[in-house]
Amino acid sequence: MKFKVYSPEGVEVSEKEIAEWPVLEGETGLMALRQYLLAVRNNQRQGNACTKTRSEVSGTGKKPFKQKGTGGARQGSRRTVIWRKGGVIFGPRPRDFSEKVNQKMKDLAFKRALFDRASDGKVALIQRFESADAKTKTFNSILGKMAPAGRVLIVDDQFDDKMVLAARNIERVEMIGSDTLSATDLLKFQNIIISERGTDTILARVKGAES
Repeated sequence: MKFKVYSPEGVEVSEKEIAEWPVLEGETGLMALRQYLLAVRNNQRQGNACTKTRSEVSGTGKKPFKQKGTGGARQGSRRTVIWRKGGVIFGPRPRDFSEKVNQKMKDLAFKRALFDRASDGKVALIQRFESADAKTKTFNSILGKMAPAGRVLIVDDQFDDKMVLAARNIERVEMIGSDTLSATDLLKFQNIIISERGTDTILARVKGAES
């Protein structure tokens, strides 16, 4: 897999072939990626929606009117579901939406996301991230050369304080460590820029998952 390589100033300097980058044939890993993304979204759900049944709503238990002679339907309680302020039938109840995803599926989903994003040309490499003056304007100018539009994910082993100061106020930018990068992160952004040392960490993760 070939990648563009940029200098710290945002200038394209070369192309780099990375033989160790994950390559998957056909639809391999697509279902794993789908299941992983669904599990992530379900694990974020609170599941605390709750309605009261007729036994839980407040109100009298007295029979609203006599059984016969009214010309209307018989009623036994004002707390039934057909009365205003009565209980709710088949309403939502608190539940746990969480799903467990095993490590093998996570690893396959991660590899598929890496392969797809690289195949689409959305992944670029940078020799290193640095910001001498810690100024947002300066870094935003550099970033504009590499990714003129769209949201940008920048990945490195560790960001120094000046780099954090320079990038944190750019709305379209998010920083993440290469050791915690996930398939979800890879799919959320239009552009992904990874430092060379961050790339080494990612490849080591992939190799470790295969061994």
